[in-house]
Amino acid sequence: MIELAPVECIVELGAGFSKKTVRLLREQVRQRRGGTFAPVDVSLTGLTASRELIKKEFPQLIFHGLQAQFEQGIASIEKDLPTLFAFLGSTLGNLTRPELVRFFQHLSESMGPHDFFLLGVDRVKDVEVLERAYNDTQGVTADFILNVFLNINRLTKSNFDQDKIRYHSWFNPNRQQVEMYAVSTRTHEIDFPSHAISFIWEKGDRILVEISRKFEPELLQKQLHLFGLKLIAHFTDPKEWFSLLLFQKTGATLT
Repeated sequence: MIELAPVECIVELGAGFSKKTVRLLREQVRQRRGGTFAPVDVSLTGLTASRELIKKEFPQLIFHGLQAQFEQGIASIEKDLPTLFAFLGSTLGNLTRPELVRFFQHLSESMGPHDFFLLGVDRVKDVEVLERAYNDTQGVTADFILNVFLNINRLTKSNFDQDKIRYHSWFNPNRQQVEMYAVSTRTHEIDFPSHAISFIWEKGDRILVEISRKFEPELLQKQLHLFGLKLIAHFTDPKEWFSLLLFQKTGATLT
């Protein structure tokens, strides 16, 4: 990947602790003796940990952490600096269709003529495999999704009751996405004192909390071509469950 993308800077979107990016950075240092690493994340804790890791493992690299949303981070990179934008870990799947279009449009408009884009996606696969992954026997995903209501209570002083909510997920084949819901197990009233409003949450009614979209690499390649991004390499695992797609910036973009 690094050989195919001769860049001076690597920007990771949603970097977290940058553990996944270490392999790319190791090759960047080996092949080019240095460069700049600019992780973008909203978490200052993650960026601080990333900085310490990079200083220890790759003293040859210049570290420029950016505490920002994706759009701000992308726009802050100089167009004349050859850059590899890396969007790993299937985070793309959490964006809605309109958000996807806005993201790719903004990325394309912000990229320079010598830039590359490395995208990690979770592929469409057997429905049983997908649904089992999002409804694990340990209940980790359920706890993660339902935890949102504890935070809503904390922020708004509302009264969502975990004992009256259950988790439900399924793969929607029409939209090619796993949908994660909170389902009311009893009819009860939800109050938001800070906003002086309330609503009745009927038994069986669902609230969509999160989605995780799955992709077909061939279709995604055609879609990104409309944004001036040309596929130059495709990497996958033996089961073809996941894909890493390497794109290069080209001329025309969607308007």
